[in-house]
Amino acid sequence: MHRSPPRLITLTLLTALSALTLNMLLPSLPSMARDLAAREAVTALVVSGYMLASAVCQLVLGPLSDRLGRRPVMLGALAAFALASLGCMLAQDVAVLLACRVMQAVIVAGAVVSSATIRDQHSAVDSAAKLSLIASAMAVAPMLGPLLGGVLDVTLGWRSVFALYALMGAALWVLVWADMGETRAPGLPAPRWADAGALLQSPRYWAYVLCTAFSVGAFYVFVTGVPYVGAAAWGLSPAEVGLGVGSITGGFLVGAAFSARRARRLGTGVLLISGRVVSVVAVALALAVFAAGISHPVALFGLTVFVGLGNGLTLPSANAGTLSVRPALAGTAAGLSGALAMALGAVLSTLTAVAVERSATPTTLLVLIMGCVLLSLAAALVATRLERAAARVTA
Repeated sequence: MHRSPPRLITLTLLTALSALTLNMLLPSLPSMARDLAAREAVTALVVSGYMLASAVCQLVLGPLSDRLGRRPVMLGALAAFALASLGCMLAQDVAVLLACRVMQAVIVAGAVVSSATIRDQHSAVDSAAKLSLIASAMAVAPMLGPLLGGVLDVTLGWRSVFALYALMGAALWVLVWADMGETRAPGLPAPRWADAGALLQSPRYWAYVLCTAFSVGAFYVFVTGVPYVGAAAWGLSPAEVGLGVGSITGGFLVGAAFSARRARRLGTGVLLISGRVVSVVAVALALAVFAAGISHPVALFGLTVFVGLGNGLTLPSANAGTLSVRPALAGTAAGLSGALAMALGAVLSTLTAVAVERSATPTTLLVLIMGCVLLSLAAALVATRLERAAARVTA
């Protein structure tokens, strides 16, 4: 059991829980503030503070899984997550809530360790196909999370959200104990600082990381800016904006499904570049439409759906490439890549909020998205060129 590789569904559930933990409690923020007699700006730290803690945890847990193994790190993270969730559920003041919420961030190991586990077992191309399937969980979970959290808040109160987190953490601990054997090859030497330094000095690694970060960054820009733009330009309600946001997520699901089916036939390089080209062309068409004086939400959402499609094509291959630069350091590579993507997303979200506050127009939003997709395309081209060069050296 301790050496049998985990089923893909186990890794998918671990990844989904790491995504759900960020946003399922969003509808409960006002209830938390009222119940704990705290300002809403303070209770909002359960989101921003959690994101910062997640970035730090990825930097720590990835290398730790390279040193100790995937299985013990995942079991420890799930146990800590379940206990922290109970602490949040029982908190009687906002300080305890925030402290336990920060501890919850260890569940980000679900995404980091799952990616490393797949790379332990498969080639870069096969890893891209598997990661495409897991990426679907990363897309669906944020869509369903707030809906489920809102129902729980209305029917049982905000503490029930954390109770569900604790139950899910405990259930997955049992599942991991029974199903997730160690996949890091036995006998490998413990990673050294010099090994991590060599990874960080690899231009190929950074090209993949930047491709990932700016591809995800385009999504962060979109979801941050579109509520302001939709309301200012067309008077859209929050529900209508939510439907529009779902369009880009739907596009991602289609792209990820295509990657899962075609990665072995087309190769990661083709999918990496194709996804970036699709996104660039879609945003360019959208800018042309609005420059021609056609202003309608369908023109925005109907074309930005292809930004999601492009991300679904690109991200699994980019992640597989990131983990393949030094396969023995897959955990470190995954943790650092995830932390940088989250940090860049936070910066881009802030810049987008400032920009659309000054000019809440579709063109402003599309220009910001175009900047991200062009930078991700440049990084993808560099990564592909360096990958070919590395293949020639090893041939």
